[in-house]
Amino acid sequence: MSDLSTSIKQIKQMLIMQDAMNTRVSDSWRADNYEWYRAIWVECAEMLDHHGWKWWKHQECDVPQVQLELVDIFHFGLSLRLMKESNVDIIAEQLAAELQQSVEHTDFKLALEDLAAAAVSNKDFDGKSFTACMALMDMDLNELFRQYVGKNTLNFFRQDYGYKTGTYIKIWNGKEDNEVLADLVTSLDTTAEDFQSNVYKGLKAAYPK
Repeated sequence: MSDLSTSIKQIKQMLIMQDAMNTRVSDSWRADNYEWYRAIWVECAEMLDHHGWKWWKHQECDVPQVQLELVDIFHFGLSLRLMKESNVDIIAEQLAAELQQSVEHTDFKLALEDLAAAAVSNKDFDGKSFTACMALMDMDLNELFRQYVGKNTLNFFRQDYGYKTGTYIKIWNGKEDNEVLADLVTSLDTTAEDFQSNVYKGLKAAYPK
């Protein structure tokens, strides 16, 4: 796990990126009052299928896909926190402290249900149960940061290259853009100040002409 100061720095950067992405979709996203909490519990249900829960049939846990779903949920969680507090420094400190908590759960399904329950009942993002979900999927904050920055940058890239107009190409030389992204981010230094811009440059270089 990252030390607290590094965690705060990473979370603050993700909050700024999330605000920018939401603004790209709608300048008035805060006033629009989207139901971010609903997006969280719907993603939780989808994630459970990737993890496996059916006792009447054999299922294998798809860890990379579950991690991807956790990254998506974090997008919604950050948005929810930004709706309730405008100061990113305050949110970053609060979230960093929550993500440093010790993990009580040993069963991923129960941790995920706590995360979903907080979204349904309290319309909130529960950092403690999210931390448990990450830990049980062998995911620390550094890995969350790496995958988050990658996915957020891909979302921007999609917007720049015609996602809304339907002209965007999703299959790049036989691979989905998500797969290209996964290969790209593992080859880059996540601690570099220009990590995000390097991801964008790498996507641009790989995009079919």
